Amino acid sequence: MLDIKSIPAFNDNYIWLIKNSDRRCAVVDPGDAAPVLAYLQEHDLTLDAILITHHHHDHIGGIPELVRQFPGIDVVGPANEPVPTLTHPVNSGDQIELFGEVFMVIGLEGHTLGHVGYVGDEKLFCGDTLFSAGCGRVFEGTMEQMYSSLQKLAMLPEETLVYCAHEYTASNVAFALAVEPDNNQLQIYREEVNRLRAQNLPTIPTTIRREKWINPFLRVEEPSVIKSVNTRTSQIDPISIFTALREWKNEF
Repeated sequence: MLDIKSIPAFNDNYIWLIKNSDRRCAVVDPGDAAPVLAYLQEHDLTLDAILITHHHHDHIGGIPELVRQFPGIDVVGPANEPVPTLTHPVNSGDQIELFGEVFMVIGLEGHTLGHVGYVGDEKLFCGDTLFSAGCGRVFEGTMEQMYSSLQKLAMLPEETLVYCAHEYTASNVAFALAVEPDNNQLQIYREEVNRLRAQNLPTIPTTIRREKWINPFLRVEEPSVIKSVNTRTSQIDPISIFTALREWKNEF
């Protein structure tokens, strides 16, 4: 099993560091090089690879400096997005090997048109698609694409650890409770999230199992969720419910 560490960046980003047993590592979505370089130096690690989920600057801004510091490293990222110094473009269905573990590339369109995720070693790196108790905004894609991407993730094994790219959990839980105020699992989770954040500890990773219990965007067929949006849409098909939820969250 690979060891995962979080490197906080900006206000609420997480750069994920994937480490093997011989002091070699990869990082996911390094929006800023400085905290990565500081962590590598402090722990005497060598950077072998960079994994990118999508092209937004807070996910790719650190690439040029990291490549300068570690010439020849592998920069893996979506083939259909403008990512600088990409050396290994990938598409949905491709596989990459990382420190002896095979990771599958999953197309996660919606937040951006070429967004991808990486799943392997019982871990998912999903960028800005699935958050704990929430999901990413739909910027470039369609609501249908984002819904489809979340459904792909919901079908992963329930024990899969979810490493998303932002610490949005507390605000997402507040919205989720507005949608499902009587969800007992969500009420329990709120207390856990509040405790962790009070200690400035991360709420991530979460699991697919937990998200199925508490994340309204994975629960669009639950009667309690449908009821909550019945003033926002007259349709009860999953995409209409998802769209109403996402639009509600945008203004929440």
